[in-house]
Amino acid sequence: MLLTLIITLVVALVVIAIIVGAIQQHKERLATLKRAEFSKLRTMLEDTEELIVNSANVPLSAALSQMLLKRIAFTLKAMVELEPGARDIKQRLQETEKRLSDSGTDSGGFVETVTLPDNDQQLIGMIKGIKKLRTVLRAEHARGNVDTQTVIQEDKRLEVLQLRINVESQIKRGNQARTNNMLGSARQYFEKALTALTNTPHQDDYATTRKSEVMQALEDIATQLKEGNVRDREKKEEKENKDLDELFAPKRKW
Repeated sequence: MLLTLIITLVVALVVIAIIVGAIQQHKERLATLKRAEFSKLRTMLEDTEELIVNSANVPLSAALSQMLLKRIAFTLKAMVELEPGARDIKQRLQETEKRLSDSGTDSGGFVETVTLPDNDQQLIGMIKGIKKLRTVLRAEHARGNVDTQTVIQEDKRLEVLQLRINVESQIKRGNQARTNNMLGSARQYFEKALTALTNTPHQDDYATTRKSEVMQALEDIATQLKEGNVRDREKKEEKENKDLDELFAPKRKW
């Protein structure tokens, strides 16, 4: 009888140990998933905030600004659900919701003119910012946070802005190359600008005007290269004639 009781107790302890282990493993899995989800949300939050900070370089419309604030608010709410005791996150959520409420009365428009930085890395950062903004716009549309008409309108504006940055950058480099008498490089820059202007589906006044200016610049460069080749040939012929004259000139008697 005693042996049976001991065996029963041992079996019970083993079962309890297995159950406790399973519960502990489940808790650890949940904690791991929670940390992974929280890290994912933090990355999403940082990327979105970076887009807002970058608005000094990449102008945002009121619709885009509100979309980004809603994305931040959504992310912070999800983080609060995972970490209910995080006061700093709750405070940021309240501040974001206030900004979101204030932005509802903002009638600011989309600024289409941009100032190109002299630093190439900053220019690359602007292009990356626009591409990331367009990706976020489509993602928020897929989640139902942005209506289709807004997506079409804002994506078009961002695409046009990206075109302008590209074209203005190529023209700026082309003009610098012309100033330094690097006509071959200048021609390549202007040709890239012309290709971008020709291939864009947005054939507005800007594209038409810039295309005309770029084509004129290419014609001027072609004329300069042609004149340069003529001068080079003339100098070469002059040198050859001089060499012949020296060769057949009467020898001097000393």
